[in-house]
Amino acid sequence: MELLFRTKEEANKEQEAHFLSLSPEERFYLFLSLSERVMRFPVKNKKQKEEKNFIISFETHGKKLER
Repeated sequence: MELLFRTKEEANKEQEAHFLSLSPEERFYLFLSLSERVMRFPVKNKKQKEEKNFIISFETHGKKLER
């Protein structure tokens, strides 16, 4: 295991360079993967009873999205 000591700006630039080196298709699949992981992130109140808001649902209707 290697430890790197760098500033936040350096780390962000490296991550950005790595991301931009990906093809558009790879970026899209990375976005879908991130979206799927965010959906599983625990929240305090899953069922809000406010009727003025709308909900965006990422239902797959029984289909499994794979990379």
